[in-house]
Amino acid sequence: MTEEWFELAADPAHVAREREKARSLRKTAWWQRRVQRGVCAWCGRNVLPRDLTMDHVVPVARGGRSAKGNVVAACKECNNRKKLMTPAEQLMMKPLDPPGED
Repeated sequence: MTEEWFELAADPAHVAREREKARSLRKTAWWQRRVQRGVCAWCGRNVLPRDLTMDHVVPVARGGRSAKGNVVAACKECNNRKKLMTPAEQLMMKPLDPPGED
């Protein structure tokens, strides 16, 4: 998908403030434990801890916060695929399986 179907009017001050909070959060023992698990929150694959990134469930550019309840460890592939979408928007973008096929 190359076209964005949602509007984005990010407040630059909010984004800068939350990115700074994210840098601080990455240094905490809580975040280090998350990363050491080595599991992507979105696809569930085992990934080397150094290959996990901090992903905001509700993106900072869309008003999300850099808080424990809004960040997950995600592989780079999932983080890049998610872009600025919320989990609900991600589900809407997935193709549905035809009925009766599993």
